[in-house]
Amino acid sequence: MVNIIWASLIVIAIVYSLLNGNIEIINNGILSHATSGVNLVIEMMPLIILWTGIMKIAESSGLLNSFSRVLNPILRRLFPSLPKEHKALGYIASNIAANMLGLGSAATPFGLKAMQELQKDNPKKDTASEAMITFLVLNTGGVTLIPTTVIALRMMAGSKAPTEIIITSILATMVSSISGLTLDYIIRRRKNK
Repeated sequence: MVNIIWASLIVIAIVYSLLNGNIEIINNGILSHATSGVNLVIEMMPLIILWTGIMKIAESSGLLNSFSRVLNPILRRLFPSLPKEHKALGYIASNIAANMLGLGSAATPFGLKAMQELQKDNPKKDTASEAMITFLVLNTGGVTLIPTTVIALRMMAGSKAPTEIIITSILATMVSSISGLTLDYIIRRRKNK
């Protein structure tokens, strides 16, 4: 549905510029923004590679398993339908760890693996299970302690104080996580009554 909306907006903009004789503005915009998009990818690549590598080392060294054990009591309460040693819990913990460091790109593979493991236990393959929905809420509103990617973007944009967003980032993500998980709990509880 989102693809249709974006495609419609693009077509409307192009038709409107053709009717007004401003097609040159569209061409210049496409070319300049394509260049800036490629530059952004090139500038962000070292950061993404670095943190993805660090997360891979943490996974191989067992650090993520230790973090998973620390989070296990909390995750057991959030995901009561999962068995105690479910493989998805480790991936969920890894996803949370990466998101806490503001590394959405490094968190994505763990999130996808967690969803694959949760799907294996899902009796209705065409509908998300309660655990899948809870994980999606947790992942979307995940608490970010150090918004690494945003800090890097602010540094690239020439910010004089790129780290000044840390406190507001922690507060915003904490409020979104608590709100989302509370709503998820209320809806799940009503559904199970």
